[in-house]
Amino acid sequence: MLRRHGSHSSAFLAMNRGNRRFHTDGVDGFVPYREAGRRHLFQLGGPVCAVEDQKRLLGALLARAEGEGRRVAAVQLSRAGAELHARHGFVVNQFGASFSIALDGYSLGGQRMVKVRNMVNRARREGVTVTEVPAGERDGERVGAALDAVDAAWLRAKGRHVKELDFLIGERGGPGAPHRRLFTAVHEGRTVGYVSYSPVFGERSGRLYDLTRRLPDAPPGTVELMFATALRQFQEEGCGWLHLGFTPFVQLGADASEPGPASRILRRCVELLAAKGQAVYPAAAQESFKLKWRPQLIEPEYLAFQGGVSPGAVWRLMRLTKSV
Repeated sequence: MLRRHGSHSSAFLAMNRGNRRFHTDGVDGFVPYREAGRRHLFQLGGPVCAVEDQKRLLGALLARAEGEGRRVAAVQLSRAGAELHARHGFVVNQFGASFSIALDGYSLGGQRMVKVRNMVNRARREGVTVTEVPAGERDGERVGAALDAVDAAWLRAKGRHVKELDFLIGERGGPGAPHRRLFTAVHEGRTVGYVSYSPVFGERSGRLYDLTRRLPDAPPGTVELMFATALRQFQEEGCGWLHLGFTPFVQLGADASEPGPASRILRRCVELLAAKGQAVYPAAAQESFKLKWRPQLIEPEYLAFQGGVSPGAVWRLMRLTKSV
């Protein structure tokens, strides 16, 4: 179904562990979602089906949720998805933006990319090497232990109160693991970082940069070298797009016209998090990293709440994503 209908660049995240998929009779498609508490249901990206079936599939989900006494919300909606939800009585607000690189003719050459090249070359001079891990080796004990060590050190460096974010990012393992591509960085015989890429289908098919980790003491430029190595590999394979993924709280106001009724209170909260919410999510640093690759396409993405925004729904969303 994802191959047929998964046009959103983050649609593959529906395969993450913990996500459920709602189906209804007569529709070739599903809605990825998670339940939160007894009263809330959160969609990820909206209905995955043919455009002509989206209204029916969303309506069936809303009917089921109503029967269970749940209110529905949605995250990471495209503009078209936000408009669909607005027509079903949702308030919609921009939540952030996604960034994408068209790989045909793309180059790291030129003055605009000199800082990126400097970081890549610095990591190489330090002796960092990057290789793709074959699918058959990812589940091996040696590779798994090395990646576990990177994860543990990365999370520990964030502080003892910080949890690993969930729902809106990729994961290691899970049912989607065989379809991801994994690149690792090695320095002095030790794995110091890794990055994974999920498949993207639809009009802008390619790969999604969905998860990256590095050791705190990895040489400067390690992430850039991993990214550049994967980018070049995908180009050689004829991949059309490299999607850098969604970042919340950035590029606000990039879309001049709202796709539907919006909440002024929620808009103010998102703007406040954009200005002062680094403790919740390092949005500014993520945006800076993505922008330095000069993505040609930046698209707003939206939050939607059925019937209006409630403090309980916002709190449940933050708990669901492990932001708090």
